[in-house]
Amino acid sequence: MTAENPAKRLKTSPVLIGTHNGHFHADEALAVYLLRLLPLYSHSSLVRTRDPSILSTCHTVVDVGGEYTPAANRYDHHQRTFNSTFPERSTKLSSAGLVYLHFGKAIIAQHAGLAVESEEVDLMWKKLYADFVEALDANDNGISVYDSKETQNLQKKFNDNGVTLNSLVSDINFSADTANTGSSKEAAGPSLTAEEAQAAEDARFLQASDLMGTTFLRKLSSCHSSWLPSRNTVLNAYKARFEYDPNGRLLVLHSAVPWKDHLYHFEDVQPQGSKVLYVLYPESVQEGSKWRIQAVAVSKDSFESRKALPEIWRGLRDEALDKVSGAQGSVFVHASGFIGGNKTFQGAMEMTRTALVM
Repeated sequence: MTAENPAKRLKTSPVLIGTHNGHFHADEALAVYLLRLLPLYSHSSLVRTRDPSILSTCHTVVDVGGEYTPAANRYDHHQRTFNSTFPERSTKLSSAGLVYLHFGKAIIAQHAGLAVESEEVDLMWKKLYADFVEALDANDNGISVYDSKETQNLQKKFNDNGVTLNSLVSDINFSADTANTGSSKEAAGPSLTAEEAQAAEDARFLQASDLMGTTFLRKLSSCHSSWLPSRNTVLNAYKARFEYDPNGRLLVLHSAVPWKDHLYHFEDVQPQGSKVLYVLYPESVQEGSKWRIQAVAVSKDSFESRKALPEIWRGLRDEALDKVSGAQGSVFVHASGFIGGNKTFQGAMEMTRTALVM
């Protein structure tokens, strides 16, 4: 969509979305994109302004206006009295979270071809908030992922700020035309008029909105086509784990699926036997595929394994690994011991059972 004259938009658009102009952030960029996924907003126009008289003509306003009134389609979070959160979460919502809270299930149901009230939609709605939207809410509200008291003495080993979506959106705010609006005497070339500068800024906002929105759609597609179907696969494997170890410490999957979320969930709601220490799965669906042995991390976001593969195996491959593991067909064990492989299921199982007692 190209930027339009605000007056023209007010006259021609059946549905007008309003947000603020000036420096933009990931939250309102996503909020606008999410709205436009719905039929009501699919042909909507967008106006970026802080002028109350223009915002009052908008069908829906996000991230500006100082009002959160869903019945009036007003979704701002900057007012001092605002403290709304997503169900069962403690992070204060931004405009992205507000739009997702009210419209997320409809967007997911539309994408998946499911009823809005279905359990599957509810599961994906919660999953996508926790895995994607909540981080945007926290960033926009200045909420750290860690308690400051716990990290005050920690120092980063490297700078990871440049690989976040928030930082990428921030970068889009600035381009050659931002320094050429007449405010700098050193700007090269003719200065942009205020209208031209606003049109350029609006175009950059739409780039940011596309970045956020297409990323969300990739997450949604993966959630629907991969994460959700794997739930029953992991549940069945979780129930069958005592067939491979009397204490239930081995989980065998006969296809490679996203298993971590589901395993931690089932361990919480069905805490029978010991915690799972290793997960075995084939590298591909092809017959004769090699098998992987992966150590389960102590928690979803941890790099520490509950029980890493034996230290004496780490960094070895092929015949050298066969000799120390006692299993034929060994392929490798990672230097950290979090994962290894064997040419056959039987070989992988032999390695795993040996690792359990070492």
